[in-house]
Amino acid sequence: MRRSSYSHRIEYLLARGLEALVSVAPESVSDRFASRVGSAAHSPLGIRRATVEANLRRAFPNATEEWLNRTGRGAFRHLGREAAAMLRLARLDAAAIRARTDVEGWVEFEAAAREGRGAILATGHFGNWEIGAATVAARGLPMSAIVKRQSNPLVDARLDSTRRRLGVETIDQREAPRAVPRALRAGKVVGIVADQDAWDAGVWVPFFGHPSSTHRGPALFALRLGAPIFAAAAYRIPGALRYRVTFERVIPRRTDSLESDIVQLTADLTARLEAAIRMAPEQYFWFHKRWKSLPPTELPPGGPGTTFPGGAVIQLEDGSV
Repeated sequence: MRRSSYSHRIEYLLARGLEALVSVAPESVSDRFASRVGSAAHSPLGIRRATVEANLRRAFPNATEEWLNRTGRGAFRHLGREAAAMLRLARLDAAAIRARTDVEGWVEFEAAAREGRGAILATGHFGNWEIGAATVAARGLPMSAIVKRQSNPLVDARLDSTRRRLGVETIDQREAPRAVPRALRAGKVVGIVADQDAWDAGVWVPFFGHPSSTHRGPALFALRLGAPIFAAAAYRIPGALRYRVTFERVIPRRTDSLESDIVQLTADLTARLEAAIRMAPEQYFWFHKRWKSLPPTELPPGGPGTTFPGGAVIQLEDGSV
């Protein structure tokens, strides 16, 4: 583990204190409280409120101001509720995960995952992606998830411990090019949250009608390794402490151009995510600057990223791209 600073230890103690409070309180009580905290954070000076509103306006250009404000506040409330849900995960077990999740498409997904080539779950920051990973493990499939390490090593270790206890192994995103092929060849399911801006490492596909630099990892692994790939989402059922977790197989359309196939499959996966978000836009993580990168045609001459879509960003352990 990396060395922790004094501020890291303070943050960790605060996090453990919140975890204890959330765990001992009735779930409905902690849920309402966390929702109100999120709503309060949606103040005129709320952190990332401007980003949330800008993203919503771009995704829903014909929406009214009243709808945008209500959905933006809903995103803050959802973030509060799911933060509390994450803290509760430390006290749950596989039976509890199964009890609070309804699955759709599981039969096809399980059959594909047991064929011997593993399976890829491509998802986004929608609903509760941690619940989605835990759902797979709780139903008996070996599950690995690519994660970005937290800046606080103590908090990161606690999150990792919670995931492992629920049966979810983690793969550091820096180790993904080597670790993901090994996991798939061992018959494991690999979950990838791949909807954040990918800068010049991504491929350009539509997201809510706008070109978006999107990570190519899920498509590249599926195409190069022959693993079945599914679009997944873990949707919080309104008014309940339950989730609907969906699995939809996406069949790659293969041509003689790997790059074209990667773009097409990435576009298909992104379209599935967009469809899920449109059903419950308040459950998406609009706090991220999804359209931060500019497409090549919008970049100034000689500016950063003029080589888009550029060369490959993932090199598999056999040296292929």
